[in-house]
Amino acid sequence: MKSNFNINNLVRENIKNITPYSSARDEYKDVSIDEMVFLDANENPFENGVNRYPDPQQNIVKDLLSKIKNIDKKNILLGNGSDEVLDLIFRAFCEPKQDNVITLPPTYGMYSVLANINNIENRKILLTQDFQPKVDEILTKVNANSKILFLCSPNNPSGNSFSSDKVTELLQKFNGIVVIDEAYIDFSDEKSWLEKLKDYPNLIITQTLSKAYGLAGIRLGVCYASESIIAILNNIKPPYNVNELTQQKAIERLQKVDEVQEEILKIKAQRNQLITRLKEINFIKEIYPTDCNFVLVKVDDATKRYNQLVAKGIVVRNRTTQPLCENTLRFTIGTKDENEKLIKVLKDI
Repeated sequence: MKSNFNINNLVRENIKNITPYSSARDEYKDVSIDEMVFLDANENPFENGVNRYPDPQQNIVKDLLSKIKNIDKKNILLGNGSDEVLDLIFRAFCEPKQDNVITLPPTYGMYSVLANINNIENRKILLTQDFQPKVDEILTKVNANSKILFLCSPNNPSGNSFSSDKVTELLQKFNGIVVIDEAYIDFSDEKSWLEKLKDYPNLIITQTLSKAYGLAGIRLGVCYASESIIAILNNIKPPYNVNELTQQKAIERLQKVDEVQEEILKIKAQRNQLITRLKEINFIKEIYPTDCNFVLVKVDDATKRYNQLVAKGIVVRNRTTQPLCENTLRFTIGTKDENEKLIKVLKDI
């Protein structure tokens, strides 16, 4: 539990005073729209399924997520992929050329990209050799201008989840916002930090429909946070940031949660089988623990093996340039046939 935390102390001054854009669909709140004649938004009146602007608050999608996650919709913000959500967080809380954020390499690369785009200092503190946060070092490196701490758990590219004790200590002692990126949480046996959302007013959790829900192509990211934080982000998001086709596809998929869960179980089963088979490959030196839909392995020569796999028609991710990841390859868990082909090719080369 974190007390005496005031989010307004972290918000940029220009954001506090901003007047958000009010779209035509924001101004009209009535839900009984079937018989209404809309002449307010300068739309093409001829119906084709997408001639009208989408719901700027994505209410139906949020209603479904609210039921699935047991989270009030007032605590939900949707973005054009998680990357837009992350960018909104930067723009709301980080003053360019003044503030800084903390990232823990090796981790998701967009944190650094967004820091550069927004002209924010990125204080990088390497994870330990077993890919856990160095809590004491993190707390030593922060200052009054440290606004955001990014924790990717389960972590990409390592695949492991962070110790709950370490995360709890950071939530309690870091005086800025802690963003826990849970893009891969559906593949983990660990509990989501959503259960602790009410305990920590400085906590933001990001998730996505790109991984477990199989909707990478529609670009829909989800942000869970206090009502105060969501209100701030709503004030600065583009009015129609999630398009109609994305909302329709998300609604369709979110109504098939049982189907999604079946796919997750299949991926986890294939993950276990693939890890077992990878132990048979003589040039794989280490297989790292994973809570994700991928596995990171250390090989004798990552660039050589990567090129050999590409030549055989298999594209994996070479992570050897990342800190603590020398000579590593990252294998996404595919279908049974795809995984069998991977193993066959690995044995052949």
